[in-house]
Amino acid sequence: MPTAAALGGFAVFAFILVIVPGPSVLFVIGRGVALGRRAAVETVAGNTLGAVLQVFAVAAGLAPLLDRSETLRTTLRWLGAGYLVYLGVQAIRHRSETTFPADEPTTVIGRQHVRQGFVVGITNPKLMVFLAAVLPQFIDTDRAALPQIVALGIVFAVVAFVSDCAWGVLAGTARTWLGGSATRLSSLSVAGGLLMIAVGVAIAVH
Repeated sequence: MPTAAALGGFAVFAFILVIVPGPSVLFVIGRGVALGRRAAVETVAGNTLGAVLQVFAVAAGLAPLLDRSETLRTTLRWLGAGYLVYLGVQAIRHRSETTFPADEPTTVIGRQHVRQGFVVGITNPKLMVFLAAVLPQFIDTDRAALPQIVALGIVFAVVAFVSDCAWGVLAGTARTWLGGSATRLSSLSVAGGLLMIAVGVAIAVH
C-alpha cells in the first residue's frame, strides 16, 4: 500500500484535476440536463467502473501497449466519440418521451444508464495513458508497485465519482427547476443532447 502521505497528496492532486470541467464532466452535465439527476448519477457510476477497469489495466502493464500504438489509441478515441454522439442523438430523438420530473427511471433503464457510462469510461484512451504517467510518481519504490498503483487508482476513481456526481446532480436539479412544462423539458433534452454531441465531436477532432 502507498504511504499515508502519498495517498493524501495524490487525493489532493486528483481533486484539483477532476474538479475542472473537462469532457467527462461535460458529458455528465449533458446527461443531467437531458435525463435528470438520477440518470446522471447512474451514468457516473458506470463511467467510474470503466475508470477502475482502466486502473487494473495499468496495473497489469497494458498502458505501454496503448502508448505505443497510435492505431489503438485512435480507434478507442473514435469509438468513444462516436458513442457520445450516438447518446446525444438518442436524447434528442426521444425528447418527447421524457416525463417530468424525469428522475425515477425503472431498474432496467437505470442499468442502461450505468452501461452507457461504462462504455464511455472504458473507451477513453487518454485516461489510461494519464494514469500510467502520473501514478508512478506517487509510488514508494521500496514497496511493491502493484498494490500501490491499484490503491492510488481507486482513490482517483472515488474522487472523480464524487466530483462528477456533484456536477450531475447540479445539472439535473437545474433541469427540474427549469423544466416546468413538457415543452421546456423537451427543449432541455435537446440542449443536453447537443452538449453530448459537441463533446463527442471535440474528442474526435482533438
